[in-house]
Amino acid sequence: MFDDGETSRLLDILGNRNRRRIIDLLRQKPCFVTEISDKLMVSPKAVIEHLQMMEEEQILSSFHDNRRRKYYSLTREICIDIRYGGEDTAQAVLPGGSREEKYLAALSMLARMLRTRDTLIANLEEIERDIDARMDEVVRYSQDLLSSETEMDLVLALAHCTLSLRDLEDYTGLEAGPVEQMLQDLMVKGIVEQNGNQYMLRGPYAEQPL
Repeated sequence: MFDDGETSRLLDILGNRNRRRIIDLLRQKPCFVTEISDKLMVSPKAVIEHLQMMEEEQILSSFHDNRRRKYYSLTREICIDIRYGGEDTAQAVLPGGSREEKYLAALSMLARMLRTRDTLIANLEEIERDIDARMDEVVRYSQDLLSSETEMDLVLALAHCTLSLRDLEDYTGLEAGPVEQMLQDLMVKGIVEQNGNQYMLRGPYAEQPL
């Protein structure tokens, strides 16, 4: 059983859809940041923030494999059972009218939502194909620029957004020293730049308007 404070914090955490999606993914197997980011299509920075919050609450734990990649896993199974005080409180609110009118209104709304979802999925599939093509190009062209697979991971992480050294440590699962050295190498190559404690892609490598 949770006390009131712990229950409140747990509900705050589970109130976020992406944190629930991360938990569902980790129910299947332990994952590292890149894997979670790619599967859920959430930026690495957001994934790291969600993971850190849940690790602080001991919902998740982490470990390193023999390649020093940091994996996250569930420390306890979470099941929420919400009970309503009265029979009528769980009923959806629909426009006034007869039962048939409410049914038709709900059906019409469902049809619009399904069509919208189908359009979004079609657009997303096209974007995914474009991303795969660009990813192949990046891997092919980077062979003469980057020294390791981990450098590639850093560049791809920064392609999403600016990140701090701590974020990139969590992303790669490496300690600060090696990550900082790789960032220095990438800055010498003109691929990455630093602004305060944030790192980002530089110049022609940075995000370009579509």
